[in-house]
Amino acid sequence: MSDHRLSAIQAANQVDFISHSPAQTERVGLRLGELLLPGDLLLLLGTFGVGKTQLVRGVARGLGSDDLVTSPSFVLVNQYRASPRFASLPIYHVDLYRIAETAELATLGLDELWSGEGVCLIEWPEPAAPTLPETYLAIFLQHLSETKRQIRMAPFGKRYVELLNAFKETTFS
Repeated sequence: MSDHRLSAIQAANQVDFISHSPAQTERVGLRLGELLLPGDLLLLLGTFGVGKTQLVRGVARGLGSDDLVTSPSFVLVNQYRASPRFASLPIYHVDLYRIAETAELATLGLDELWSGEGVCLIEWPEPAAPTLPETYLAIFLQHLSETKRQIRMAPFGKRYVELLNAFKETTFS
């Protein structure tokens, strides 16, 4: 399939909306979290303070986790646990902001996190770009004002098109 056609299909399946508060961003994550399956990979892209960790907090809540969700900026990977309702699957929250070279990624075992039995959410995924799988959900967050954020979800792969269709159905219907 040509890149142009792939881009058109991907663009047609995007979800684009405005969050008006941090609480609303968390609710978006909650709705998304309720739909995630083992092996799902979400890439969170946006500048500092845009709400990436807030969205992860919602995803964890959507998976029934009571764990304290914090930015893993200094530890690189935080692990939370979903509730028994979601088979207690692990939730991996990764922050690659401090990664300077691709070689540093080898010690993290990222491929095990995103291809394993859990859900993997990566903030600042750019350093891992050469090693990422072809299928994932990209979530772009952008500042519009002090409290408003534009959130764009772009699916890469059939699983993520289906995920966004289910998300639209449960969130906007």
